[in-house]
Amino acid sequence: MKQRKNNNAGVIVRAAAVQISPVLYSRQGTVEKVVNKIRELGTKGVQFATFPETVIPYYPYFSFVQPPFMLGKEHQRLLEQSVTVPSAETHAIAEAAKEANMVVSIGINERDGGTIYNSQLLFDTDGTLIQHRRKLTPTYHERMIWGQGDASGLRAVDSSVGRIGQLACWEHYMPLARYALIADGEQIHSAMYPGSVFGELFSQQTEINIRQHALESACFVVCATAWLDADQQAQIMKDTGSPIGPISGGCFTAIAGPDGQIIGEPLKNGEGEVIAALDFALIDARKRLMDARGHYSRPELLSLMIDKTPALHVHENNGKSPSIVENNSEELLSITV
Repeated sequence: MKQRKNNNAGVIVRAAAVQISPVLYSRQGTVEKVVNKIRELGTKGVQFATFPETVIPYYPYFSFVQPPFMLGKEHQRLLEQSVTVPSAETHAIAEAAKEANMVVSIGINERDGGTIYNSQLLFDTDGTLIQHRRKLTPTYHERMIWGQGDASGLRAVDSSVGRIGQLACWEHYMPLARYALIADGEQIHSAMYPGSVFGELFSQQTEINIRQHALESACFVVCATAWLDADQQAQIMKDTGSPIGPISGGCFTAIAGPDGQIIGEPLKNGEGEVIAALDFALIDARKRLMDARGHYSRPELLSLMIDKTPALHVHENNGKSPSIVENNSEELLSITV
């Protein structure tokens, strides 16, 4: 466990938000591409990098453009190409993070038995996997593809570059989930979205999402979306019968500061990365005015309750004191007023 600091003065982290294309339909190819990108960023002095949502092996674009009764072939292909944790693939990413001396946040399709989960992995600079969490609620069409996560990973974790929280896509529309990370003192927030889907409106909504969270949390938000090139769009259109519209636009790779301002130029087209120096003194400057986990909260009036019990399928009763506290609440998150 890394030691937390009370004073952010003098702490500057070089961060990258990465917009990258998957190697469509290939777990191995996409992992190799990600590993090469981590090494490249390491030569640029990057200390922290966020990669897009489920970029390994690829986001299930097919689920948005095909009706349920036609999903079987593409769903099966995604299942076969998804990543188990741990595996040779996660080991390769860990080794690349260690080699580059970089903290890496990346989204994967995780296979656990016959179920796929939208998962986020966070690797520290020594290659240790310090967080493995699953998206709480798949969005709309995604519910046909992914299982639900639990709140055991709904927390910020200490890393070599600071305290980091992670959320995927429309989890940013869950105010209580976001507040769980705000209250846990995140300094860098890793935001992942699919990219190349839902059109220009989606990129505008993503910008609103991350700027608002930066303001409320008084942290830096590093946001990554994926990119589909013309050949990949054509391949998905051929395989699914989709027009190009639903698998275009929606990219907004950017970094937002604690004041809600975008640092540098966001990336909306093509592959590349946005790199910025995150000056943690700006966190203190913002929180002096508005600290949502401190002087600007009213915990005696408004408080958050989270059930972080892992959602195990089997609970053994062996006559000993239970190691897991059962909770009869059906909700992971609730608020008391």
